[in-house]
Amino acid sequence: MPSLGELVAPRRMGRDFRWLLASSWTSNIGDGVALAAAPLLIASMTSSPILVASGAILQFLPWLLFGLHAGAIADRFDRRRLVMFANAARAVVLAALCVFLVTGVANIWIVLAVAFLYGTAEVFVDTAGSTLLPMLVKPADLGIGNARLQAGYLVANQFAGPPLGAFLFAAGSAWPFLLEVVCVSFAVVLISRMAKTPVPPRETDTHPPVHTDIAEGIRWLWRNPPVRMLVLIILVFNITWAAPWGVLVLYATEHLQMGAVGYGALTTASAAGGILATLSFGWLERHVSFAALMRIVLSLEVLMHLAFALTTTGWVALVIMFFFGAYAFVWGTISTTVRQRLVPAELQGRVASVNMVGVFGGMIVGQALGGVIAQVWGLTAPWWFAFVGAALTLLLVWKPISQIVSAKPVAETGPEDVEPESQSANEP
Repeated sequence: MPSLGELVAPRRMGRDFRWLLASSWTSNIGDGVALAAAPLLIASMTSSPILVASGAILQFLPWLLFGLHAGAIADRFDRRRLVMFANAARAVVLAALCVFLVTGVANIWIVLAVAFLYGTAEVFVDTAGSTLLPMLVKPADLGIGNARLQAGYLVANQFAGPPLGAFLFAAGSAWPFLLEVVCVSFAVVLISRMAKTPVPPRETDTHPPVHTDIAEGIRWLWRNPPVRMLVLIILVFNITWAAPWGVLVLYATEHLQMGAVGYGALTTASAAGGILATLSFGWLERHVSFAALMRIVLSLEVLMHLAFALTTTGWVALVIMFFFGAYAFVWGTISTTVRQRLVPAELQGRVASVNMVGVFGGMIVGQALGGVIAQVWGLTAPWWFAFVGAALTLLLVWKPISQIVSAKPVAETGPEDVEPESQSANEP
């Protein structure tokens, strides 16, 4: 019977994958602690809804400002070292916050500035970090590798971290951030144990301006129909998903009458469903094609919106959210794996950053739409908007999904084969 270590990180995937996994999981514990502690800290300093909301906005803003630049930089330099330096910067920023809190000089403006600086460093960590896995494991192992990384995010960041962060904050405002300093610093040590990752290949040793690299990445993505379609699917479904999610707290507390505890239970149910999916992903990957899984998952997304629009009972919402967490995990793992398999090593950072800018841009657009729709037509209206929008999108992309999954990496087909696919890949 295989050991627990072999089940979590099979030996065939190499020692460096285990160091990457350990670093990611450790960092996610700290991020999960801050997920609860940071809003509590802001709320303890101000009752202004605008300032409280600013704390959430600063989670997304660095991606829109620096996401594309982070991708270009990740494609220029040693990605492992970039993750180490950016995580070290996060630890320094958090350590400074702890000093401000302990000495009693912290105020809302210092906290918001820390949130922005921390979020900026996190952009570089996440962008460069997302490119490491394809450099460490074989394409056939990308699915299980991404599943293990996502499992750490779910368990540490979404499930265990927030309650621990809230508990530590009750003991003292600096304690959760001190723990995060320890976790992020330890993550630097763990990833430093990896063998030196190769610098992405370039045709010349001289570096053009960053905007030139960014434009090159965008052009490549636009001229590659399977990857372009995948990114567009993610963008549109993030808009429809974020529309009701932006008012979820009001939907749960006012429409379903679940209260604050019930609202928190929705997040827990989602994380629990994701954990279940981590245990079954290996079986799913072996027995169900990626194309079938993508269609099933997106179909469940459509049905979830409809179910939330119709339900008036809290326990039904919890069941729906549990299954949402399960299929959302499967979708995130598959979409990341497919993209990593199709993108050349030297473009992984730039294409990943375009995708992430689309993710956060879609969330901002969706939340803005959801707020307006809920204000005018009521708290269930965003779910109906999401249901119709997601259903129409699914109809349009149903056939191209097969072409996305069956596409071969450009390195195998050659650049001259990219453009002819564009006609078939865009057929509805």
